[in-house]
Amino acid sequence: GSQHLPFAMASAADRFNINNQLEHLQSRYVGTGHADTNRFEWAVNIHRDSYASYVGRPTMMQYFAVAENESIGRVRYNMMQKMLLPCGLPPEREEE
Repeated sequence: GSQHLPFAMASAADRFNINNQLEHLQSRYVGTGHADTNRFEWAVNIHRDSYASYVGRPTMMQYFAVAENESIGRVRYNMMQKMLLPCGLPPEREEE
């Protein structure tokens, strides 16, 4: 019967709880965004987080250095520079 379905629809209370958890996460951690985060801001957060992760892992820096035929210091410098504007300039905003 239908009572044995493992993925039943979430109740209204479950959805409310999930939304509360998401709001708490977003208020606590900067990179998780918020209700007004646009695509550009989200992409910038993802790129910066990725570069920071790569720079913080020596084996990843070695991997990129070999792949790009550059020194580790040059690769680190280039990634730090890319963190400034990882997705280029922000798009023009429409006046509301």
